[in-house]
Amino acid sequence: MVASFNALSAVGGGAAVLLTNGLGMPASMLKGGPFASFLWPGIILLVVVGGTQSLAVGLLLARRPSALAWTAVAGFGMIIWIFVETGIIRGLSWLQALYFTTGVIEVALVLVLLGVMNSPFGAGPGAPVAAGFTRPAPTSVRDGR
Repeated sequence: MVASFNALSAVGGGAAVLLTNGLGMPASMLKGGPFASFLWPGIILLVVVGGTQSLAVGLLLARRPSALAWTAVAGFGMIIWIFVETGIIRGLSWLQALYFTTGVIEVALVLVLLGVMNSPFGAGPGAPVAAGFTRPAPTSVRDGR
């Protein structure tokens, strides 16, 4: 659900930035950064951020073994995108706070589903793994592995 929201937002936002040359934002927001226009930020948002989010959604729906790994990549990608974006424009809006939070939620959910982190709702190590996914076998020095 979170990855779907992020995928739709990134693909739609990236396309809108490209079609409108910045959604009405002044190019002066980019002053001092690596971009002279909104072309490359729009492409990165659409292809990189939206692409990894969309890939994660597709793999999750297909219950592929790599789905959780790609969801983590997509979540970290969203977090990195927001950090870089706020650094370039030297500001923060509620939308950036929202998308930073959704990236963190994505990564946290992956960690809970893998049993690496406890959920505040009771799931975590020892809890059943999400249907269609497997938890990695534990390894320790005592087990001889």
